Amino acid sequence: MTWDWSAVADFMPRFWEGVLVTLQILVLGSLMSFTLGLVWALGLRSGSRFVRWPVGLVTEFIRNTPLLVQLFFLFFVLPEWGVQFSALTTGTIAIGLHYSTYTAQVYRAGIEAVPAGQWEAATALSLPAHRTWTAVILPQAVRRIAPALGNYVIAMLKDTPLLAGISVLEMLQQSRLESAATFQYTEPLTVVGIAFILIAYPASLLVRTLERRLAR
Repeated sequence: MTWDWSAVADFMPRFWEGVLVTLQILVLGSLMSFTLGLVWALGLRSGSRFVRWPVGLVTEFIRNTPLLVQLFFLFFVLPEWGVQFSALTTGTIAIGLHYSTYTAQVYRAGIEAVPAGQWEAATALSLPAHRTWTAVILPQAVRRIAPALGNYVIAMLKDTPLLAGISVLEMLQQSRLESAATFQYTEPLTVVGIAFILIAYPASLLVRTLERRLAR
C-alpha cells in the first residue's frame, strides 16, 4: 500500500464542504444545547412539581437513550406524523437536543454552587426575581461551569460523524462518498481523522486556558 497524494488533492473539494457542514452543526447545535439546557435547568428548579416532574422525565429519557436512536426517530418516524425537516436540520436539532440534557445538569450544578448568601443578599435588596437571576446568580454560575460547557462542545464535535447515518454530508460522509467513488479509503479517512484532531485539540487547549483564568 502506498500513500497517494493525488487522491488527497481530489478529495479536498468534498473535504472542505464537509468541514463547513460539520462546523455549522457544531455552532448551531452548541447554541441550541446551551439555551435549551438553561431552560431545562430552570424547569428542574421550579417550585411547582407540575413543571419539575415533566421536565425531569423528558430530560432523563433523552439523556438515557442513544443519540443515534434519536436521530433515526426524528428523521424516519416524525415524517410519518407530518413533521419533516432536511437531514442537516434534523441532525442539528438532534445533537442540540441530546446535549441540552447534559448541559442542563451542568447549569443546575453551577446554580446550586452559588453561595446561599448571594440569594439572601438579593432578597435583602428586594431585587425582583428576573434581576436576581440575570445580575446575581447566572453570572456567578456561568463562571463556574464555562469549562464544562466547553468540554461538551468538543464531545459534540466528536459525535457529528453519527449524522452520516441520516446522510448528512459532514466530513465522514464526504469521505465515504469519495471512497465509494474512487475505491481509495486510506487517504480520505486519514484526512478526516487528522481534521478532527486539528479542530478538537486547539479547542481543548482553549477550554483548559479558560478554566485556569476563571479559577483565578
